[in-house]
Amino acid sequence: MDLSTHFPIWDKLTPAQQKIISQSSQSRSVPRGTVLHNGSVDCLGLLLILSGQLRAYIISDEGREITLYRLFERDVCIFSASCVMSNIQFEVIIEAEKDSDVIVLPPHVYKKLMEESAVVANFSNQIMGSRFTEVMWLIEQIMWKSFDKRLAAFLVEESILDNTDALKITHEKIANHLGTAREVVTRMLRYFQSEGLVKLSRGIIELTDKKRLEEISE
Repeated sequence: MDLSTHFPIWDKLTPAQQKIISQSSQSRSVPRGTVLHNGSVDCLGLLLILSGQLRAYIISDEGREITLYRLFERDVCIFSASCVMSNIQFEVIIEAEKDSDVIVLPPHVYKKLMEESAVVANFSNQIMGSRFTEVMWLIEQIMWKSFDKRLAAFLVEESILDNTDALKITHEKIANHLGTAREVVTRMLRYFQSEGLVKLSRGIIELTDKKRLEEISE
């Protein structure tokens, strides 16, 4: 298992620390839809994403989901190891959006490294800061940006991620990403269709005017 290309601070670690990480880390292949981490009920450890795509989201008391951020190849997921950080409690769920390969560093090993290494501690703080920035950006979008702009931006982003203008995604799934009701998504998509921006069919949303969608999202 070559961690040097997937652990951003690998070259700054001591040989002893590199050995500990190499010996204790485990690789996992997870199929799409797998929940890797379920809030505070478990503590998976630090995740290094080798390939695929993960989704971090929360669920409201009413059962409504909203996506906080996504993780891609070479990203690091730290909130799956939140139990090792004092005063940090996040009910974040981590799910594989696509078939993914990850490396898991057990929480007790990661905690020991954070306590012993200023490099690891600083790296952890940087990752947390980056994720909090993404969450704050999301809050700003929800509070200040109209839903048509948010939906347009989501459709364009999905098109880029999947490299296609024909998105195989349900209205329910979009609602889960954007933290709203399925009916709200359906109404706006039908409006987009009436404006010639998309074409709706069973299980597929085809982007027929991506340029205008990009303009709306801005």
